[in-house]
Amino acid sequence: MELQRRAFLRAGAAGLGSIALRSLLTADDSAVVAPHFAPRAKHIIFLHMVGGPSQVDLLDPKPALARFEGKPMPDSILEGKQFAFVPKGAGALASPYKFARHGESGAWFSELMPHLAERADDLTVVRSMQTDEFNHGAGELFLHTGFGRLGRPTFGSWVSYGLGSLSDTLPTFVVMANGANAAGNSAWGSGFLPSVHQGVKFRSGEEPVHYLANPGGVSRDRQRQVVDGVSALNRLAQERYEDPEIATRIAQYEMAFRLQASGPELMQIENEPQHVLEAYGAEPGDGSYASMCLLGRRMVERGVRFVQIMLRGWDHHSGIYQPNALPRSCRDMDRPTSALIDDLKQRGLLDDTLVIWTGEFGRTPMVQAISPQGFTQDPGRDHHKDGFSLILAGGGIQPGLTYGATDDFGFEPAENPVHVHDLHATALHLLGIDHTKLTFRYQGRNFRLTDVHGRVVKDLLA
Repeated sequence: MELQRRAFLRAGAAGLGSIALRSLLTADDSAVVAPHFAPRAKHIIFLHMVGGPSQVDLLDPKPALARFEGKPMPDSILEGKQFAFVPKGAGALASPYKFARHGESGAWFSELMPHLAERADDLTVVRSMQTDEFNHGAGELFLHTGFGRLGRPTFGSWVSYGLGSLSDTLPTFVVMANGANAAGNSAWGSGFLPSVHQGVKFRSGEEPVHYLANPGGVSRDRQRQVVDGVSALNRLAQERYEDPEIATRIAQYEMAFRLQASGPELMQIENEPQHVLEAYGAEPGDGSYASMCLLGRRMVERGVRFVQIMLRGWDHHSGIYQPNALPRSCRDMDRPTSALIDDLKQRGLLDDTLVIWTGEFGRTPMVQAISPQGFTQDPGRDHHKDGFSLILAGGGIQPGLTYGATDDFGFEPAENPVHVHDLHATALHLLGIDHTKLTFRYQGRNFRLTDVHGRVVKDLLA
């Protein structure tokens, strides 16, 4: 016990997160840590549309763009703005898609999102989002870590560190993706937190995690003996070196052993009723976004706290009009996301599961691709960090609300701006965490997810 106290004090973490670290050092990673106050949510499903969806084509209609079609944006609007590729003098690009109001809330949705539109009264749309980064790698890092450079813990890692696990057979933080992303593993890394809090990436198929299956001829009892032997050696090393990372290693061996039994069962979506598979559009083993959404529900049902699903294919520098670009991305996303909301609601899980749908930023209201003769046949939009949209559902969020607004061209917020730091602060609040108190001491200072920023957007709370 003296060893554990010394290691805990040496770590020097402050606030709620220090209690989670203490539970880690006692090799009990399954312990649930008491939040600061009564939580509204227990789980988060974070749906990251990798590349940045176009808000002016999906959630934030801008009729004024049609009046300025092809005309350069006024210098007064563009002054001080940063773009990745858009050329100087690029003209406005009106959305080619129809918008309509839906539900009793009257929320605006594009024709590209018909299924989500039908659930307008269960959703909250924030149309005044802002971030600090306008390139993909830094933008992804900022969305997930609150900082645009490598080395910080991700949102899911902070939640794992602050609250502990709800399951003794599955990881606290799980990641699924349909391809590569610009920030790589850093989008679910633990940064300077103990590595037990990093996201565990799952794949489709019978072996959801690399190297999880036993070699041929090795029984489960024999594997139990091996794990016990390795853990005993690690405990001796922990007593000698007093290194918290050794405790992490012990916990990871134990989790891997438990995953050998729980992981394959979790991934067997073929056991779901046929009507559920059809609602999502999922087929067992296809690795699709639809299957990942269904697995997300199965995970929170079994106690996973934080599920991060990453759907690539939203970087539309061209293809706003092309049916195999933006419309295809929406087809891949719309039905499964809607089915996930329905499924959680029908099972009584939506009340304590916060669903976040967003990109790392949005897209510009003006065209990127131009030629001397005007628009190309395949125009697109550049990265846009100053005014984009996201969707929230469940977990204590006020449903049927459209919050915030951008100016007539969709460049920046005209009312109620919400920064990514505010999103993090609000989500942590719904989990029962005061974002200013969830800290970890590193290199002589206390760090937190929201750094020195962030506010709880109380107008979003139910």
